[in-house]
Amino acid sequence: MQLSDNALLVLEKRYFKKDDQGRPTEDWEALISRVAKNVSGSDQARFESYFKLLDSGCFLPNSPTLMNAGSDLQQLSACFVLPIDDSMDSIFETLKNAALIHKSGGGTGFSFNRLRPANARVKSTNGVSSGPISFLKVFNAATDAVKQGGTRRGANMAILNVDHPQILEFITAKADPNELNNFNLSVAITEDFMQAVNQDASYELVAPHTGEVMGSQNAREVYDLIVEMAYKNGEPGIVFLDRINKDNPTPHLGKIESTNPCGEQPLLPNEACNLGSINLAMFVRDDQIDWEALKQTVRLCVDFLDDVIDVSDFPLPQIDEMVKLNRKIGLGVMGFSDLLYQLRIPYASEEAVALASKLMEFIDFHAKTRSMEIAEVKGSFPSFDQSVCHRIIASRPRIEHDWESLAKDVKAKGLRNATVTTIAPTGTISMILDTSSGVEPQFSLVYVKNVMDDDKLLYVNKWFQQALEQEGLLSRELLEEVAQRGSIADMEGLPEHIKRVFQTAHDITPEWHIRMQAAFQIYTDNAVSKTINFPNEASRDDIRSAFDLAYKLGCKGVTVYRDGSRDHQVLSIGSGSAGRDEKKVAPRDRPEITHGITQRLETGCGHMYVTINTDDLGACEVFVQMGKVGGCASAQLEAIARLSSLALRSNIRLESIIRQLKGIRCQSPMWHKGQMITSCGDAVGRALENFLATYKNGDIRQVTINTDEGVISFPKLKTNVALCPDCGSSVEHTEGCLKCPSCGWSKC
Repeated sequence: MQLSDNALLVLEKRYFKKDDQGRPTEDWEALISRVAKNVSGSDQARFESYFKLLDSGCFLPNSPTLMNAGSDLQQLSACFVLPIDDSMDSIFETLKNAALIHKSGGGTGFSFNRLRPANARVKSTNGVSSGPISFLKVFNAATDAVKQGGTRRGANMAILNVDHPQILEFITAKADPNELNNFNLSVAITEDFMQAVNQDASYELVAPHTGEVMGSQNAREVYDLIVEMAYKNGEPGIVFLDRINKDNPTPHLGKIESTNPCGEQPLLPNEACNLGSINLAMFVRDDQIDWEALKQTVRLCVDFLDDVIDVSDFPLPQIDEMVKLNRKIGLGVMGFSDLLYQLRIPYASEEAVALASKLMEFIDFHAKTRSMEIAEVKGSFPSFDQSVCHRIIASRPRIEHDWESLAKDVKAKGLRNATVTTIAPTGTISMILDTSSGVEPQFSLVYVKNVMDDDKLLYVNKWFQQALEQEGLLSRELLEEVAQRGSIADMEGLPEHIKRVFQTAHDITPEWHIRMQAAFQIYTDNAVSKTINFPNEASRDDIRSAFDLAYKLGCKGVTVYRDGSRDHQVLSIGSGSAGRDEKKVAPRDRPEITHGITQRLETGCGHMYVTINTDDLGACEVFVQMGKVGGCASAQLEAIARLSSLALRSNIRLESIIRQLKGIRCQSPMWHKGQMITSCGDAVGRALENFLATYKNGDIRQVTINTDEGVISFPKLKTNVALCPDCGSSVEHTEGCLKCPSCGWSKC
């Protein structure tokens, strides 16, 4: 396989084995040879098949398999769910077990629903409980102390049922963006709750340790609070727990209470699952999908993932037991957006949604067929006889495949794996294969990476580049403009058929995001990891409508993100690379020429003039002058301006600076155009706020400013960019997670 420079960077940093000095001791061929040899055991023919599969660019397993197969660790699964019972012994035993899983490279999900609410009586100590939120904070702090194989911190999911007495505190637990940064939060929604929302009715809150009704809440008010918090910072998400348990293949073993960190893998307590993804972009031949090649790849991938179970060393004996009782695997996809680019199908279209269902039906059908064939040779998963797999299979709607017939065959012949399909995040493995993530649209067509001497490298989507070359339009200037804008939808000079096909995440309305998720969900055993992206100007009603549509269309959960809704730009600070003790944010350079506006405001100290200048990324500097004032007052104004300028060029959001300055009070307030200016600092904050309003809530659109040099136009640019803690590049909110397209850093 031909590896891109970016793929090699990710492999060297996160996957290749290293010596004591941190130098790679293997290359791509050695890595896939190690993995194929380990998973195939002593079967030479199977080794060759797996080696070719991994080297083809058509499939990769989840990261723990690539990192750990053939190593001393040998923990190959990505997803774990651990139980938390209502006792101190259980809570801290689970905390210890989670640390072991994080150390091995896995992510963990927890339901905190069994814990009694805060202030409930504890008989053994004659005291009161501190409640699930306090223990959630303990788990979050512990995760900070455990690093996964030197590559990333552990990721967690926390779920609380909507009928828990402390559900309101849980919903607002991440109102402070600095809290619980190692957790994704989701509220477990029931059918009864959704009916109560629709009827504007109340529902009961139940103490989990006694079953006692402790009160009630208006369902619509609780739903509105979930919407409000999702609007503000993207959390909590929601999972439709009744719907998940309806597809639980082994209900006799218990109810599913939680999922893995990104929500796509519901699991029983003490269960784990290994995942892998097929690169759909590799199956286009002569502008058509090669269905036969896809079928053969699906079948071989099921063999591979099933073998992974047998060679894995799980961190706990109870997990080993549960995994081998059900033998769940999760085969998914990546490269769907790149597939659409090749077929010239817009993501936001009926044709794309129909293709999504057709593709996933094909994959799920042939994956289950192969799992049944393996069961005939090696035996079914041990809990198969009491399972309801055949009923779930029979309920699949038919597009091109006979599900009822397959269900009858499975009932008679057995099934090797309780579940076979999951659509998981593919953040770094999709970077290795140079393809789009999961079933997400491309986040951007061109990425800029800053290198030494202020040079810039442009990473261009290969199918977009190919289309530009065919039209004779490819140039560095055009690519830089695309990178700057983040979209080609409003660019002049590009053919309409190019704009129509090469859509990016923010070109696509939430309705199409959800319809695509639902199309894949129909034929996915577990769930679909996806982020519903909203523009910054989206309303709370838009978020609520997305939740409603996801429920209506049969999704198992929803994760939303409104652009720029999280204030913190550096998401976490990790240790630096060799020779550096820590990562620091360096402000971008000031260009030779900037353009801006000057505002006059009245303050208690006199006339103030605030000049705000912009570069090609937005506001970059502030100057403040005030009449003939001098001395300490002048120095303080200069300090405010300098620090504001430094913050702006360090990609701190303008809104955050405004909030720090507005409202500062002194002894000489002054009215100005119907507003009270409470101090000079407050005046600077209000000037920045006026500037922000001019640019339509911070989204820098076609704004013209008259200057001595003529009319200056500012194009629509990317806004509200969060930064990678490892390399400083912008990160994406995608697949229910965060990832850096430059270096492979991932939050999950």
